[in-house]
Amino acid sequence: MSLDEKVKAMGIDIEDFSPSPTLAPATRIGNTIYCSGHVSTGYVGKLGAGVDVETGKQAARVCAEDLLKAAYTLTGTVNNLRLRKLLGAVNSAPDFTDQHLVINGASELFWELYDGEKHARSALGFSSLPNGFAVEIEAVFEIVD
Repeated sequence: MSLDEKVKAMGIDIEDFSPSPTLAPATRIGNTIYCSGHVSTGYVGKLGAGVDVETGKQAARVCAEDLLKAAYTLTGTVNNLRLRKLLGAVNSAPDFTDQHLVINGASELFWELYDGEKHARSALGFSSLPNGFAVEIEAVFEIVD
């Protein structure tokens, strides 16, 4: 099964994407795709203050799906894409320390897609994110032959 087919089997409509009209969802330099930060549409609030880790993981997965879609807009396929780096920002209460567990929601999508292939990752806590979103994640993909 190709990665394009696998994405579809995972229930992700890769073509259903509405990027911001004022920002590039991703940009390509050589064989590298840099995805802008994508927010957890439908998920707002602070982790550790009204938003629990499981909900945060769902929010991170929403971001991951949009990152995949953003990269797809530049290539028309995910068959030749490999995730190399994620940077996750979590809207966190001051004493919340499980940002890494929240960002696992994104990593787990990519582990499933790439059969456990690992990627570099950072998970950071922030006192606020734009419009109160719970999570924002950016990614770097490599285009491989």
